[in-house]
Amino acid sequence: MDTCRVYRVNSTSGRCSDCPAKFSRLDQTAMHFPRIPSAVTSRRAVLTAGTLGLLSRATSATFGQAATSLSEHSPGFGKAKRCIMLFMWGGPSQLDTFDMKPDAPPEIRGEFKPVSTAIPGLQMCEHFQHLAKLADKVSIIRSMTHDDVAHLSSAHTTLTGQLPPVNKSDAEPPSERDTPHLGCTLSSFRTATDNLPAFVTLPWKTLHPAAPGGLAPGQTGGWLGHAADPFLITGDPSQPGWSVPALTLQDGIDINRLAHRRSLLKSIDTQQRSLEIATQSMTAHQSNVFDLLTSASVKSAFDLNAESDADRDRYGRNIHGQCVLMARRLLEYGVPIVSVNWHNDGKNFWDTHGDNFNRLKNDLIPPADLALSALLTDLEDRGMLDDTIIAWFGEFGRRPVITAANAGREHHARCYSTLLAGGGIQRGAVFGASDARAEYPSQDPVSPQDFVATLQHALGIPSTATLADAQGRPHRLYGGDPILPLFI
Repeated sequence: MDTCRVYRVNSTSGRCSDCPAKFSRLDQTAMHFPRIPSAVTSRRAVLTAGTLGLLSRATSATFGQAATSLSEHSPGFGKAKRCIMLFMWGGPSQLDTFDMKPDAPPEIRGEFKPVSTAIPGLQMCEHFQHLAKLADKVSIIRSMTHDDVAHLSSAHTTLTGQLPPVNKSDAEPPSERDTPHLGCTLSSFRTATDNLPAFVTLPWKTLHPAAPGGLAPGQTGGWLGHAADPFLITGDPSQPGWSVPALTLQDGIDINRLAHRRSLLKSIDTQQRSLEIATQSMTAHQSNVFDLLTSASVKSAFDLNAESDADRDRYGRNIHGQCVLMARRLLEYGVPIVSVNWHNDGKNFWDTHGDNFNRLKNDLIPPADLALSALLTDLEDRGMLDDTIIAWFGEFGRRPVITAANAGREHHARCYSTLLAGGGIQRGAVFGASDARAEYPSQDPVSPQDFVATLQHALGIPSTATLADAQGRPHRLYGGDPILPLFI
């Protein structure tokens, strides 16, 4: 009989009460839950479409009839109505966050100490002070892996679940050949309420200052066209007087899309009287869109001032914390998917080639810890966590051996960690494992394609679904296999 692949906390005996598995490796005190028969959980099994009731625009895709009845009963399919993607741009160190190796040599384990969490036997970095108390609400994946250490191309794979047109490159800019961001493809299946955008990105499009062109591919509508681009909110919401700024639209966007975005911006940033004057120069169609967007509920969705000072403090009075708070508000008001990209203000960046430990301890982990913990608490209190999936992830991890000259860690894609929570995901679980140095997966490797497929599965996107590009050519949306054992 196969041993169990996902572990829930067990007794000190190291044995599972539900199957014959006995643990002798490092993670034997981690997470365990009963093994599902291999016919169901095989990572390479063909697991496909499910109920279409969750999809508002099913005519945009094609589905396999036979596969529908199979996937309809797959664990976790369609449990999530909403998604928040927290993209830790730059590559967080697995060894200094969620896969610590306290028994490794000093040049590998680093300066930080592991602390106990709400799950007995599960530890994480001492600087995740708030998240440690909420570990029973999340699942950790410790076996993420791929072979691309370039920021830009690996970002494309991470955000889309598909390889980019040019792989392993920090020189290839975004293009219409890119696979659309997950949020862009999801918006082809679902619409938001009150004419809000179906997909919002904030507070910027990720870029790397050292890379030619800078912008990472995979953040737009790609081969779906500019009409599928996310609604981009830029700036620092933690600053006094901040409001949703004007958007810079890319070439090729049509006038209706432009009117939609401008009307939404004006509905938030301008007084009602000024808006009424502005509509006099609009076409009748644009005025109808404007009328929808001036509703109180739409304006309220983007109004962080409606949050109490205490709640804003809980998320952190910083750009990341307030962006995550904005994301929670948008989901409450009917936006199905929001992506919060970790900002790069010149120093606050997860690409810790130098001074890794001071930067993590002072600039990176505290705001990430505070915001994620507040988000988990709020969604739970509002009864939204079970049908909202949260993904916390970077494009890769960091090399185990510390660079002695500057106390940094270099890029490393062969093994790193991510988090999932809500949306039908097991609580308090760990999937996969790494070797003694967190250098390679020792069990159940997970690709970025599998990670995105897990989100697609949770959100009710059939694995047989396709979308057509501007030339009418169909593209499959799944590039990997969902991690079914992680679902309830």
